Amino acid sequence: MNTSGGTSSRYVEDTAWAASGAMSLTGDREGPPLSPGWSIATFMAGMAEDLAALGGPRVDGAALLGERAAIARLSRRGGISPGGSCRLVRADDAWLAVNLARPDDVVLANAWLEDAGLEADDPWARLAKAVASAPAIPLVERAARLGLAVSRVGEAEELVSWSPPDEIPTLETRPLVVDLSSLWAGPLCAHLLGLAGARVVKVESLERPDGARRGPSAFFDLIHHGHESVALAFGAARGRDALRALVSAADVVIEASRPRALEQLGIDAHEQVERGAVWVSITAYGREAAPSRVGFGDDIGIAAGLHAGTPDAPLFCADAVADPVAGLWAARATLGAVGAGRGIMLDVPMAAVSRLARAGERAVERGAQLHEGRWFVDDIPVAPPRARPFHGRAAAHGAHTAQVMGEIGVARWD
Repeated sequence: MNTSGGTSSRYVEDTAWAASGAMSLTGDREGPPLSPGWSIATFMAGMAEDLAALGGPRVDGAALLGERAAIARLSRRGGISPGGSCRLVRADDAWLAVNLARPDDVVLANAWLEDAGLEADDPWARLAKAVASAPAIPLVERAARLGLAVSRVGEAEELVSWSPPDEIPTLETRPLVVDLSSLWAGPLCAHLLGLAGARVVKVESLERPDGARRGPSAFFDLIHHGHESVALAFGAARGRDALRALVSAADVVIEASRPRALEQLGIDAHEQVERGAVWVSITAYGREAAPSRVGFGDDIGIAAGLHAGTPDAPLFCADAVADPVAGLWAARATLGAVGAGRGIMLDVPMAAVSRLARAGERAVERGAQLHEGRWFVDDIPVAPPRARPFHGRAAAHGAHTAQVMGEIGVARWD
């Protein structure tokens, strides 16, 4: 896959970016859609080709970038993420992406800024004023200690590597994938493995289901349809025992948790790898490098340097770009690992994976031109984001708990 930034590869990227719907999500609300100069769409297309070559489903990798936005009817908003929870704000010496995605994040942000008087319904003006005169790196470090998702533009320089297996693996049996992850990247990985023939069991807390259930139901249905749903009381000893039993039965475990949180549940990832499981750990900045640092798709993408606009006025690329990039990358790597016949730990830092999509030097950013009411890049129409066809509803929370627990010999789990 040529992503060198030359004329030919630039045309391929512009075409893929415009056709994927990601371009319509990039740029100022009132300005033209932008092709930001990175190789994101062609990178996604190449990963999708690899996935299919390994026996996975055939998907339009670039179109995954806009799938959630298509369902939620999101649009480009410049320095505000399409989803609205993340904003680019200027510190004294650099731009920051600040993501207030969770209900308690404004409280955390007040602690981060030593009580800036942020109001829950509109914290942004006071937040921007509070960070404007402060240096960026200490702000990011303090946010990380507090568990707040804040990143500095382009801070992530680490790369992650993946090598295809010597032989294409074949799924002689239907592997059991236990998905402990939530939101988008991890569930997308599980979804693609399910399309490849794996049996996927989604495991959630009985008390705190996956937050994505509160989002657009059609998107949750799209990536969870066909999966079994187990809900366990993680706060109870029997629930933790049941969780450990299910994890120990899995061929693949997908999680996006801090290692300490798993240890508190009595789960030793390395012990599972030693017995032969493929362990997929999807974190913001690395299971080993920064296990406690929090991040979401929009702010992680900014940390990886995936932005439109200029360094002096960056803009968001697509919708939570690091999520579909990391989810597809993880599915490809997992499918390659499943046939190895041994336990493998896959450390998937979303920032490092997203950094790969930058490839070489940034090409010149392209803006679309309006012609007869439609946006075009040269002769390429800018498509709206699109989602794959709907095939059915996701299972209700905990719908298969009794069945799955019975299969592995667990009689009590509440």
